[in-house]
Amino acid sequence: MTDTTPNLDPLATPSVDTQMQDMTREWNYHPELPLQDPSIFQWPPNPAYLLGWLARNWLTLSERVCMAIAAVALWYFFYPSLETAQSFAFGWIAQIYVINFVMIFVTAGTLHWYFYMRKAQGKKLKFERRDQGKNNKLWDFKDQVLDNMFWSLGSGVLQLTAFQVVTMWLMANGYTPTITFAESPVWFLAFLVIIPMWSAFHFYWVHRLLHQPFLYRRVHALHHRNVCIGPWSGFSMHPVEHFIYLTTLCIHWVVASHPIHLYFHIVFQGPGAAMSHTGYEDLLIKDKRKLALGTFYHQLHHRYYECNYGNQEMPWDRWFGTFHDGSTEATAETRARKKRMFG
Repeated sequence: MTDTTPNLDPLATPSVDTQMQDMTREWNYHPELPLQDPSIFQWPPNPAYLLGWLARNWLTLSERVCMAIAAVALWYFFYPSLETAQSFAFGWIAQIYVINFVMIFVTAGTLHWYFYMRKAQGKKLKFERRDQGKNNKLWDFKDQVLDNMFWSLGSGVLQLTAFQVVTMWLMANGYTPTITFAESPVWFLAFLVIIPMWSAFHFYWVHRLLHQPFLYRRVHALHHRNVCIGPWSGFSMHPVEHFIYLTTLCIHWVVASHPIHLYFHIVFQGPGAAMSHTGYEDLLIKDKRKLALGTFYHQLHHRYYECNYGNQEMPWDRWFGTFHDGSTEATAETRARKKRMFG
């Protein structure tokens, strides 16, 4: 089946009831609209909300806790020690490459198998009505999944490994500050919480850069071929975009951290991208939501492009006028912004 991208430009401002009917027709599933503001950066500050956010994200078996557990396992069992990384050598670099390749392959592959091959959840909580594209020259190999696998496992794994290798070498040789849990327990735990926030800040600004017409047409358009996203879409990027995206890891070059922080960041940027691009909002087990995955916030970006550059927990899109709340009015504003940008 050949993919087609629908033209959803509104011609008028309909009533609220009509808007909701239109949204239901356009999507297989969407959360309650308009999207609310879940950001922790609220004014006046709300300590109770902040504590609830911390509890949801760090005191339950959330996706971030799962990633932190994975980071500890990678540090203890799989990645080479910092002592090994004091000198560049093929052996330990190849070890990291193989681990990263397997980690991306297993994460994206398992999610793709579960949701799109086995169809274990059917279309429950799936945003788009359509599935992954096939038999379309838009994609390398005429297949969206093969195209996404090629870019994720090729350029993606290679550059993720390169950034990790350089960072480990800097840490091992004392060129960047490092800590241990025993020395700085408060900062150790705080930095784990901060890393996703830093990633969101970095992502918003580099993402806006990538949407400037020159870079969009030559670089970022490759990622945006994925309108109906799937797990393999998240890390599928042009090599230039991979480089820009992964510069978020350079924070470990200047801020005191432990290898566990670096590996948590690696998991967050690599396998985490597959989780956030499943095209489903949550993993259901016995019809109960057990693991947060994709967000309608980012799904709107993949359909309408010039909106929601960041993520829904951080306030940047709201503060800088690029927020799409899922309404028809927001779609009109976004399409007008796109027309101004690209003429």
